[in-house]
Amino acid sequence: MDKTWMFVDRTTSKYDDGVDSFIRFAIVNSDDSNVIRCPCTKCRNAKLLHPNVVKDHLFVNGVLESYTTWFWHGENISSVPIEEKIESDFEVGDGLNTVEMVDAVYRDYETKPDGFVKLLSDAEKPLYSGCTTFNVLSTLVRLYNLKTKHGWTENSFSELLSLIGDILPKENSLPTSIYEAKKTLSTLGMQYTKIHACPNDCILYRKEYENSVVCPKCGLSRWKVMKNHKVKEGVPANVLWYFPPIPRFRRMFGTKEIAKDLTWHDNKRQIDSYMRHPADSPTWKVVDHKWPDFGSEPRNLRLALSADGVNPFSNYSTQYSCWPVILATYNLPPWLVMKRKFMMLTLLISGPKQPGNDIDVYLAPLIDDLKELWEVGVDVYDAYKKEVFNLKAILLWTINDFPAYGNLSGCTVKGYKACPICGDNTVSQRLECSKKISYCGHRKYLPRGHKFRKQKKAFDGNEEHGLPPNPLSGEEVFEKVSGIHNEWGKSKKRKATRNNSDSTLSWKKKSIFFNLEYWKHLYVRHCLDVMHIEKNVCESLIGTILGIPGKSKDGLSAREDLEVMGIRDELQPQKEGEKTYLPAACYNMSRAEKKKFYTTLFELKVPEGYSSNFRNRVSMDELKLNGLKSHDCHTLIQQLLPIAIRGMLPKKVRYAITKLCLFFNALCNKVLDVNTLDGIQEELVTTLCLLEMYFLPSFFDVMVHLTVHLIHEVKLCGPVWFRWMYPFERYMKVLKSYVRKGNNVEGCIAECYIAEEALEYCAEYLKDVSAVGVPRNMNNLSSDDHGIGAGNVKLVDLKLLNQAHQYVLENTNEVEEYKDNISSNMRWISHGPQHQVIKYQGYMINGVRFHTKRHDDEHCYQNSGVSVVANTMLVSSAKDKNPIIVDMWYYGVIEEIWLLDYNALKIPVFKCDWVKNDGGVKVDDLGFTLVDLQRKGHKNDPFIFASQANQVFYIEDPENPKWSCVIENSHEKFGNSSNDDSSDKAMNLHFPAKSIPLVETIVNTLHDDESSYVRLDGEPMYID
Repeated sequence: MDKTWMFVDRTTSKYDDGVDSFIRFAIVNSDDSNVIRCPCTKCRNAKLLHPNVVKDHLFVNGVLESYTTWFWHGENISSVPIEEKIESDFEVGDGLNTVEMVDAVYRDYETKPDGFVKLLSDAEKPLYSGCTTFNVLSTLVRLYNLKTKHGWTENSFSELLSLIGDILPKENSLPTSIYEAKKTLSTLGMQYTKIHACPNDCILYRKEYENSVVCPKCGLSRWKVMKNHKVKEGVPANVLWYFPPIPRFRRMFGTKEIAKDLTWHDNKRQIDSYMRHPADSPTWKVVDHKWPDFGSEPRNLRLALSADGVNPFSNYSTQYSCWPVILATYNLPPWLVMKRKFMMLTLLISGPKQPGNDIDVYLAPLIDDLKELWEVGVDVYDAYKKEVFNLKAILLWTINDFPAYGNLSGCTVKGYKACPICGDNTVSQRLECSKKISYCGHRKYLPRGHKFRKQKKAFDGNEEHGLPPNPLSGEEVFEKVSGIHNEWGKSKKRKATRNNSDSTLSWKKKSIFFNLEYWKHLYVRHCLDVMHIEKNVCESLIGTILGIPGKSKDGLSAREDLEVMGIRDELQPQKEGEKTYLPAACYNMSRAEKKKFYTTLFELKVPEGYSSNFRNRVSMDELKLNGLKSHDCHTLIQQLLPIAIRGMLPKKVRYAITKLCLFFNALCNKVLDVNTLDGIQEELVTTLCLLEMYFLPSFFDVMVHLTVHLIHEVKLCGPVWFRWMYPFERYMKVLKSYVRKGNNVEGCIAECYIAEEALEYCAEYLKDVSAVGVPRNMNNLSSDDHGIGAGNVKLVDLKLLNQAHQYVLENTNEVEEYKDNISSNMRWISHGPQHQVIKYQGYMINGVRFHTKRHDDEHCYQNSGVSVVANTMLVSSAKDKNPIIVDMWYYGVIEEIWLLDYNALKIPVFKCDWVKNDGGVKVDDLGFTLVDLQRKGHKNDPFIFASQANQVFYIEDPENPKWSCVIENSHEKFGNSSNDDSSDKAMNLHFPAKSIPLVETIVNTLHDDESSYVRLDGEPMYID
């Protein structure tokens, strides 16, 4: 159908003929030939008029040019050939006004014309009579955006609306309450569906059960039963809140910039031997290989699903758990994949009880949509390419903590077969006295001829000749669970009936995900969560070496297990008269060492945003660590723990712990070299065997064992930061903040979620409305580098000023090329700076916050440490005629921050106290860089450009307080990730030791008859 007439002059015959053909088309497809919608620039399809009146409007007002698909007049969007798509001036993200923004959501209102009329009215209605800048909709969008970003309460926002209404002229149209504001914004958001469910989680009242009033499985009423046993008809006893993903995917592609980003993986991803994105993984590639039709369309979506319970009351004494189910989209660039804006809430399972293994009942609507997206696809309009295409999607894997892993996969996560990777071949034993299951036996993963395999005494008294179990493929798992018949509902005593084979002992059910045709062909279907594994290992490790009650894996029962097993006589409980004591193990710290450890953490100062203040976590009186969060454990095991234990414990134990920390640090890198992964795995296996030599069997719970499988998943799925729970846990906190009424938790979350969806949509159209779900760096207060606080103009010493000016001259690239081309900047620099400089206490540059040493001394954080890499000439002696140029690291502390004024050019520089490299910097045998901050040098060259500074921080060495350990702060951006927020950068931490020796250097010093697990200089623990 020719629509080019819409874009020609109204006085031409082509426009006249086009109007006639449109009127005929509209009448043919109208239920009532006497009225059709008017698409003129004023009516905008909001009014039903006689065809003759519509024709007059089209000549007088002109046709709405963005209305290129006539679905209001009976045209099917999928019927429009690509070659007939009409180019228009409509572009998302160019600051279009709200009327144009409303025009772009036509397709969402095909069945709700009244809602569109109201929305259009708000978009065209001025805020008050005579106002030409704001209309009702744009004002609400801006105000609600501020509310969401800054966490205003609903009462405060209502009062603000009321106050602004009083300030504005009397005849203004601004809503005066949060209720009216939400009602307006919700029309821009997507909708949700409430599906009734059985209180026992037996069924959803949909499809064949849609009209039932009693559960056919357990007999409970569909309606709520009051305390007096009276049934309250019409009020459901249990509700599933379903947010259909297909309309939300359509809206993503309906926004030009997002539609463009959704093909980043295909046209902008760097391809080499490194893994930076799930698109670099074998799982992604096997989809392309096995289903080439799907892989040939880069816009087809690759998804991940996460489900976890959340207590909306932030009160752990209240047993309430509602379960959000969230989708993440991997087509996006790495810096957007895990952002709040692109976390798509699809299901909200009502509390107060968690669904457990019956979660499959609630996943059914989502699985149906995922099946449609795979088998048939949906027609979607791509605003970037301006064409309609058939969109398909595939779910790559799920991301959950370990209990939820069992609920979604159907495998057991407790008992003898708790490892879902090893399955029926899990190596475990019950500890009779501790009443626990131990998962030792990591010698199976060593090479065949490794010396540890033949050692007996140092391990469990036996040689190891076994081989590691092979993980089951998806097809093998599907074959095992095919014979399981699921029975849903909490009232059922047996959740599933099995065949008589022992092969299903480690499986509780057949997961609903196997209803997806492709599920059994994926390499990894459920991902182990590194966040929770890391946290549990860290807590167990710290709790054991410090002997923290409730966290330690050591104790009387654990030592009695040694006696039952007949190993390690030296560590078994001993009698001293009537008292029983436990000999000091090699991992037990003395009280003096504990005090030194806690003092290191108590006095620790880190850069702002690096972690929580550990001073608040440490109790020096009780020598305890309190309230460690997941991110605290992340920073501890990645960087701080290896330094905090320096000079403590036997060297071999300290080395094994350091190697375990190094493994987690290497595992969590954002960029992974595929060629190094096998080496990391070999080092980890040997480290676990060393830990088996030193620690008790009770230490090796399933979380410690799961570390041996993490590299395998990295090889198949890519970097862990796309597959861990940190971003989802942060999003759970957002959902909790939505709850305002305790009696309607899920309703609050649902309404606030769709309101935020509307805000995110509007942010793509209005230039001055930033997206809530893609936060800028919290330090990035402006787009330019800037001083922090009010600067002071000072007259500085001329000698220092000349040193600063000389540094500028020697390190400005334009100076090297001035003979050929004298730039404007070069001309200003040549005149020298003014004698007065602006001094700041802090400066923000490259997204990093720096402060002076004086400022840090007055605060609880440390932002004054810097390092710089410089070309340095090295000679062996005064007679050396062949000097070499090398890169050398220099470490220092910022004393002053200057802003040099070259009139038209201002250059920020840091004046630093530098550590003298000769005798002031050293690297120890484990690779830690140590500096003596009192040994100062390079006094004639104290300045560097602020842009050259790398931020570091210093921790006093517990082994020798004269020295300080250097730790690099993570401040690099990922790719062109201008939107990386501090929470992302705080996760990618550099390991403090740069050249730690291989594990084999320690292994070669160990012998089978060596009692390496006993600490002869330790303090025994007496049992009351």
